[in-house]
Amino acid sequence: MKFSISREVLLQPLSQVVGVVERRQTLPVLANFMLVAREGQLTVTGTDMEVELISTVQADVSQEGEITVPARKLVDIIKALPDGSSITCSVSDDKATLSADRSRFTLSTLPASEFPATDQVESLENISVAETTLKKMMDKTSFAMANQDVRYYLNGLLFDFTGQQLRAVATDGHRLAICDLESDVDVSTDRQLIVPRKGVMELSRMLSGDDHEVILAIGRNHIRLVKGETTFTSKLIDGRFPDYKAVIPVGADKQMLVDKAMFLQALQRAAILSNEKYKGVRLEAAGSTIKIIAHNPQHEEAVEEIEAEFNFDRMAVGFNVTYLLDALMAIDTEQVSLELKDANSSCLVSAPDSDVNRHVVMPLKL
Repeated sequence: MKFSISREVLLQPLSQVVGVVERRQTLPVLANFMLVAREGQLTVTGTDMEVELISTVQADVSQEGEITVPARKLVDIIKALPDGSSITCSVSDDKATLSADRSRFTLSTLPASEFPATDQVESLENISVAETTLKKMMDKTSFAMANQDVRYYLNGLLFDFTGQQLRAVATDGHRLAICDLESDVDVSTDRQLIVPRKGVMELSRMLSGDDHEVILAIGRNHIRLVKGETTFTSKLIDGRFPDYKAVIPVGADKQMLVDKAMFLQALQRAAILSNEKYKGVRLEAAGSTIKIIAHNPQHEEAVEEIEAEFNFDRMAVGFNVTYLLDALMAIDTEQVSLELKDANSSCLVSAPDSDVNRHVVMPLKL
């Protein structure tokens, strides 16, 4: 195998694909990129057996072939070469040699036959959605995913297709984030897919703020997205997502309306002196103000007061300040609404008069 390519052209697919390559591997070949040079194109593939990324660029191929090379070493070498370098890669005797001007690097290789191929995605449904909309839905919910929870089905993001609507849902058991797509989605049957955490992170990184339509191909066990010359494939989590609709507070008749920016800043200041383990803050609503109080085991205290509107006399409730901050930052309006039944009930955080983007935060006993 032999090909020539400019540094900048090669760096683009390598940087995109390296994110899926884990530093600790069970199989040595998973620490490698698969490089395939064919018909004037170079294809770079990375996988961790759960998520796969493939990116293709134009290259001057003088000898076709395929090989796997250490991923992070290759990225580091290409990054360290001077701008505008022309790189030639040739493979012989189980070694890959990279040449650029007066630099030469010899890398160990493993045969391409050892590289795991992702199962072909038998597409049950193809869904067209605007790239910016899909990214927005994921960014407004993915922070609430669980991380290495024994309830493995929580370690991912739910895509819930019902009727003509697509909804993204994430929960870690203490909070819930929901974002609805504000346009119709053409699906033949209702279905729920759980994309694993790593797949969500890589997909979000791959998507940009463009209004271009992207196609989501849904299979029985995989989801695939093609954007330009890059193909993303992720296995789905085989599990049943909890009934998240049962968690959304019903009959929450007590509402607080606050200025989002003012509330955010006050919470961020109070969080500095909150207990590092529980991150608890106490909200005391009375008159026309909310008092935000934080304590820690060193007997330090933070007290903030902000103006607010509410339809009740007084109430005191505790929350994990991190969960509250994450929910507020996912809402785009100047004002936010907090709705709850009492101090022991979960709180619904949303934009006033809109339920497109909703967040549920469980109370904390302080």
